[in-house]
Amino acid sequence: MTQKKPSLPATAASSAPRSTDPSKAAVPSGKAPIKPSNAKAGFKANEFIVYPAHGVGQIMAIEEQEVAGFKLELYVISFVKDKMTLKVPTPKVASVGMRKLAEADVVKKALDTLTGRARVKRTMWSRRAQEYEAKINSGDLVAIAEVVRDLYRSDVQPEQSYSERQLYEAAIDRMAREIAAVQKLGDADALKVIESQLQKGPRRAGKADEAVAVEDGDVEEAA
Repeated sequence: MTQKKPSLPATAASSAPRSTDPSKAAVPSGKAPIKPSNAKAGFKANEFIVYPAHGVGQIMAIEEQEVAGFKLELYVISFVKDKMTLKVPTPKVASVGMRKLAEADVVKKALDTLTGRARVKRTMWSRRAQEYEAKINSGDLVAIAEVVRDLYRSDVQPEQSYSERQLYEAAIDRMAREIAAVQKLGDADALKVIESQLQKGPRRAGKADEAVAVEDGDVEEAA
């Protein structure tokens, strides 16, 4: 009876790699790996960046780590407020949407967005909440500003529901952190900048003009 040869583990495979990506190719023993250059991405140690799913973080180091027998270059990113450290492979920065801090003109556009009229779709709250969450996690500062604008409530308006408040606070926190990093402000000062812009917007209607119908936990704008 012919015995089946045991398959070699991935780290010991001697066949030539199929992938042409240097970060994924197997490296023969004794030879240095092809080191991916981070010059193309343009990120440097100690630089503040935006990671869409977590907001503003700081690159603490660019290090190499051995994975499955070959080396991989990683950005070590610290999110101080969240007490979290994330390691991102340098070839993956584009696919995860990691970017540099917004330029001054983008920050201005985002702040100007806050002074506009709220645009609330007349759809079930559950659907709108998903859209708001997607904007917050998009990493797009202007899209995040739209969430802040649409969920903001002035003193004459009905209070936010619990879920609205959560999304509003998540959006305004993301926006404030980036503005603070760009303009070199403290978090409290960045919040003041945002709030002053919101107060410049059109006066929000009172309770009589913004009635909402609540049913089975969903909120729908009254027609």
